[in-house]
Amino acid sequence: MNSFQLKTLIIEPTLKIIKLYTLSGVNILLGTAAVESDLGEYIEQVPNGQAKSIYQIGMKTHDDTVNQIKIKCPSLYSKINDLKIKCLTDEENLIGNLYYATAIARLVYFLIKKRLPPHNDILALANYWKKYYNTEAGKGRVEDFVGKYASLVKIL
Repeated sequence: MNSFQLKTLIIEPTLKIIKLYTLSGVNILLGTAAVESDLGEYIEQVPNGQAKSIYQIGMKTHDDTVNQIKIKCPSLYSKINDLKIKCLTDEENLIGNLYYATAIARLVYFLIKKRLPPHNDILALANYWKKYYNTEAGKGRVEDFVGKYASLVKIL
C-alpha cells in the first residue's frame, strides 16, 4: 500500500473523526503498519491467523481495547462504533475496514498512560511500539520498525 495514501486517505481522516489527531499518532500508525504487515501486504497473521488488519491486532486486544474505551470514554466509543460496517463482525471490520482498524490501533496506543514520543523521532516511536504494542513477548524488534519505516514509509 502507498504510505502517502494510507496517511492522507485513511489515518489522518480517522484520527480527526475520533479526535485523536497528532503527528505522533500518524507516524506511530504508519510505522506500526509498516512493521506489522509491510503496509498491508498481510492482513492476517501467518501462519496462525490470530492477528488481523494491517496493524496485526489480535481479537483479545481488540475486545479489551473496546471494552476499556466503552467504560472510560463513552463518546469516543460512540465514534468508533460509527466507523463500523454494521453488517460485518468485529473481526471482519478489522480485516476489511481500514478506518475501523486504524481507530482501534490508535486506541491501543491511546490507552497507554505514557505519552507518545515526538513525531520525528522514529527510534523513540520504534521503542514505544516495541514496549507497548509488540511487547517484550513479541517477536518484533526495534530495528525492524526503524528499517521498515525508512524503506516503506519514507515520510515524516
